[in-house]
Amino acid sequence: MQTNILKGFLLAVLAALLWGVSGTFGQFLFQQRGINIEWMITMRMLISGFCLLLFAKFSEKQNLFEIWKNKKDTIQLIIFSIAGMLAVQYTYFAAIKHSNAATATVLQYSGPVMIAIYLAFKNKKLPVFLEMIAIISAVAGTVLLVTHGNLSSLSISLTALLFGIASAVALAIYTLQPVKLLSKYKPSLIIGWGMFCGGFVFSFVKAPWVIDGIWDVQTYWYTIFIVIFGTLVPFYAYLQAVQIIGGQKTSLLASVEPLSATVLAVLWLNVSFTTIDWIGSIFIISTVFLLSKKQRK
Repeated sequence: MQTNILKGFLLAVLAALLWGVSGTFGQFLFQQRGINIEWMITMRMLISGFCLLLFAKFSEKQNLFEIWKNKKDTIQLIIFSIAGMLAVQYTYFAAIKHSNAATATVLQYSGPVMIAIYLAFKNKKLPVFLEMIAIISAVAGTVLLVTHGNLSSLSISLTALLFGIASAVALAIYTLQPVKLLSKYKPSLIIGWGMFCGGFVFSFVKAPWVIDGIWDVQTYWYTIFIVIFGTLVPFYAYLQAVQIIGGQKTSLLASVEPLSATVLAVLWLNVSFTTIDWIGSIFIISTVFLLSKKQRK
């Protein structure tokens, strides 16, 4: 039993680390190799979605087209594919392109606060004390991160800030919207179709065969890493962790992601991350722990 729990913890941490590293690799490709962000998203979603569907079919013996036979489920899946899966990936990588992986990842982690605010409105109930502290902490952290304490100016571009906040909203939609689907179908099927459909839709924005940028050995390796080890492997590892140790513990361990993205961006890409940035990041990441404590109670 203990070995199984340890396996779950390691899988969750592995997923978070790989997501953090892939975000930093994305920053390198977008800013130093001129790789088109829309092309990258199309490729990673198509390939990863296809592989997950193969896994669902041959390893889990699922009926891939069962979900398409129910009209309501089909509509929900399409909404999840575009407003959830596609939106969260595009806004996140766009935030990286216009700022850096560290800032974009930390801003996205204000997503749990978006969920708390949405549920408060939906249930017509004021947030409880810990939720209020989490909201205040997230707002304070975001302000510190984007202004460095000087409210008259932004330390990142307005575009980067808007994409960062949009990625948090998209993360909230991605988390809340497919709940009913996940109660009927396995996660690999929902995420597989979500990725594949999102990639298919985005291929009309940027066709997979229209390739831009400077392609050298680093570009090839980093692109392969983002598609395989930054998408397919961590999503599978994350789902396995959820099955072993539960969603709450897994989501907590996933907070390693902004830390790994920040450390790698600072050490490898020489991204400037000041004391104020670290303080702001801690404020934002702490919201995950505050909200999880409330959930346990």
